[in-house]
Amino acid sequence: MSTLTTHKQDVSMVARNLNIYYGDFQAVKDVNLEIKKNKITAIIGPSGCGKSTVLRSFNRMNELVPTARTEGEIIFEGIDIYAPEIDAVEVRSRIGMVFQKPNPFPKSIYENVAWGAKINGFKGDMNELVENSLRRAALWDEVKDKLDQSGLSLSGGQQQRLCIARAIAVKPDLILMDEPASALDPVATLKIEDLMRELSKNYTIIIVTHNMQQAGRASDYTAFFNMNPDRAGYLVEYDETAKLFTNPKEKLTEEYITGRFG
Repeated sequence: MSTLTTHKQDVSMVARNLNIYYGDFQAVKDVNLEIKKNKITAIIGPSGCGKSTVLRSFNRMNELVPTARTEGEIIFEGIDIYAPEIDAVEVRSRIGMVFQKPNPFPKSIYENVAWGAKINGFKGDMNELVENSLRRAALWDEVKDKLDQSGLSLSGGQQQRLCIARAIAVKPDLILMDEPASALDPVATLKIEDLMRELSKNYTIIIVTHNMQQAGRASDYTAFFNMNPDRAGYLVEYDETAKLFTNPKEKLTEEYITGRFG
């Protein structure tokens, strides 16, 4: 990718006038958002307010839905990822994705981690890459003696950490996580949160979560979304997590955080 515009050194991604449609339905309206580099940003809000749609727009995953259409700009590391000359596959190699439900491939633990690197033509030491990725995903010590076993044989929390190892094996700059702990028990959830905090030293992370406590514990910044009467999602407020949770600027934010709706 070539750099198209200058950008601030502490900002990884900027959404400008982002509008997303599915056919005639506008799912997201006029979102403007700056994502800080090497920080964890949580996206919260009631069901149906466009949280996951916004997240998927950050690596062009919405394009896999035939009726989806995106307007506006998403500038990543100075590049408009929706510019005509930009390859969506390359965007997705730079911006990894971890989904709500762990989705290991029906392959060995080793092959799960190595798969993306192989597809991208990785020429280095694959054993080292797999080990380093599993270490970074806090999974190596649990699986190092059974790398040839199926990834599907792992527990739910281990499967999710395997998916994170798979995402970081392709050396992305940014990792998107769509409710990565919603299917996990409390112990596994805390492991994922600890892992996110560790990974944010090297990666920018954006997480969608329904869990208010998780957003409060795990994120540096929080974006609160709601929907207007036409059911289009919009950004209500965005701030450092501590400020947004203790002293929100908008009454709507306060009402959502205190459980009055949502």
